Amino acid sequence: MEIGIVGLGLIGGSLAKAISQNTDHTVYGFDIAESVVKKAVLVDAIEQPLTDDLLPHCDIVIVALYPQATIDYVKAHADLFKKDAIVLDCGGVKGIVCDALEPLAEEKGFLFVGGHPMAGLEHSGFNYAKKSLFNNASMIFTPTKGPIESMEVLKELFTSIGFTNIEISKAADHDRKIAFTSQLAHVVSNAYIKSPTAMEHAGFSAGSYKDLTRVAKLNEHMWTELFLENGENLVNEIDGLVEQLLKYSKAIKENDADTLRRLLKDGREKKAIIDGEIF
Repeated sequence: MEIGIVGLGLIGGSLAKAISQNTDHTVYGFDIAESVVKKAVLVDAIEQPLTDDLLPHCDIVIVALYPQATIDYVKAHADLFKKDAIVLDCGGVKGIVCDALEPLAEEKGFLFVGGHPMAGLEHSGFNYAKKSLFNNASMIFTPTKGPIESMEVLKELFTSIGFTNIEISKAADHDRKIAFTSQLAHVVSNAYIKSPTAMEHAGFSAGSYKDLTRVAKLNEHMWTELFLENGENLVNEIDGLVEQLLKYSKAIKENDADTLRRLLKDGREKKAIIDGEIF
């Protein structure tokens, strides 16, 4: 197959490397930074730059841009996608993208599928892209229409580059769940590191500190867009967390050992249930 990748940052660049180095497919790539495209060619992540002339030849076009930029790109190039091509996005929210592009795809004769590779680093950009980024990761698809064969093509492609779990979801369900599993974690990490004590932590921290602060080093431009586009779901999660934290604070202020012990026990048991350790 001929595959075009739009956006050669961490995700797009890693997809380019993984597909080029693990499959026989031909990969073309586009990035707004010409230097990135040249480097991608140099390291054999892509065969050549993705141009408007090559776009109609692509069987799959993967758009690895921010959500609004994805919408803008697909709308601007809708007439260039070949009939029955699969256009897949990689954004962290699905509702706003799918709502905008699924009707357009049906009108123009290509298939749009929302996608979200559940992998990443605390760094961004092509320099950090690596073909092993998706090893043992989950890939989420939010298809609504199109032949089952198209999903089989996507499943085969993504499992060939390291994904071991393929999830099918509705866009609204994806956004509700991702508000908890990803977005809330980034908010908490980013807020946690703002304690004045953080500046004095050297020599007093171990794994728990590192785990909780890793994603504080986020891309504020991308995450601002993601948070606001999934605002209702994320606010519900933040408010729910604040409510829980106030219970711990109250128990400690009142020196209420019984309540604190119950809260801690409840959290430990919920984690064990989620991990499958308690049936």
